[in-house]
Amino acid sequence: MNRKVIHIDMDAFYASVEQLDHPAYRGRPLAVGGSSDRGVVAAASYEARRFGVRSAMSSRKAASLCPELIFAKPRFDRYQEISSLIRAIFHRYTDLVEPLSLDEAFLDVTDNKLALVSATFVAQNIKNDIRNEIGLTASAGVSYNKFLAKMASDEDKPDGLFVIRPHEATDFLDRLPIDRFFGIGKVTAEKFKRMGILNGKQLRGLGKDFLQDEFGKQGGFFYHIVRGIDERPVHASRERKSIAVERTLEKDIYQEADLHEIADRVLKQLWIRYGEKNLQARTITMKMKYSDFSQVTRSKTMEDAILSEKELYEQGMHLLSGMLPLEHPIRLLGYQLSNFVQEGDQPKYLQTTIEF
Repeated sequence: MNRKVIHIDMDAFYASVEQLDHPAYRGRPLAVGGSSDRGVVAAASYEARRFGVRSAMSSRKAASLCPELIFAKPRFDRYQEISSLIRAIFHRYTDLVEPLSLDEAFLDVTDNKLALVSATFVAQNIKNDIRNEIGLTASAGVSYNKFLAKMASDEDKPDGLFVIRPHEATDFLDRLPIDRFFGIGKVTAEKFKRMGILNGKQLRGLGKDFLQDEFGKQGGFFYHIVRGIDERPVHASRERKSIAVERTLEKDIYQEADLHEIADRVLKQLWIRYGEKNLQARTITMKMKYSDFSQVTRSKTMEDAILSEKELYEQGMHLLSGMLPLEHPIRLLGYQLSNFVQEGDQPKYLQTTIEF
């Protein structure tokens, strides 16, 4: 029997919460994040997205694209509060809830608490509950596995509900542009395009051995997902081991100024993800991949958890300075946080303000 899986994705979550709490922001282009030259956009309202403003974009670029853009400080404590209310709604229908972040989750409703036969009906009820009780909109994808449910939730945003039934999967995936596949990033998509693979139908024509030769373990993943195969169950609880952000560069870099600029962007994005997860890490790790694909990592473990963006930035830059000057140009730079404090060990809170 096929599973019935729903992927719920809140629409522009951080920005929508700010508009919910601040009526003056409603209907206006809004970015959550710092407005300084070193700031980065954590989320953008749909009004801002129409100007090309996107998450992870520098605040300077966002402001140039939309001169009327409003910047709001992130309030992760508030987003976590709203997220808890949303998850309580999920648990009315099923205990098989796998949160991916504050604003999205997978739900297995094959055997749901209300004994509803239609997963589509369950998804619509959840959307209605979120709108009526909290005042926010969500988009939902419904299918027979996690990968397709995730793809479906992106099809009809915002406030959408899209269903991919088993007999529809092949046609849906055949028409899907290669850079729309969840799990295929920008760099991999560009490699596929250079190979002449532009959509799912062309990807499905490639053999498993060939994909694994070209992409390693990921090749096997690509082979299965383009055929609509994903056997991963919805896990009710997931213990996160690390939070990481890394950037593969469009061209190899060597100069110290360029390295600091890339490190600054990566650390800012890592801070945003760190705040989303409501975790406290003691260890920070930096990863570099050289132009010859060799790799090196450096780590530092603190006695206490990292609780401020300033501390994260200082520790990340300290690891970088220990690698300078570079022996070879690099093609990738990343940072990871791990060694999380267990609940109850250290009752401290992240300083979630971002410098303006």
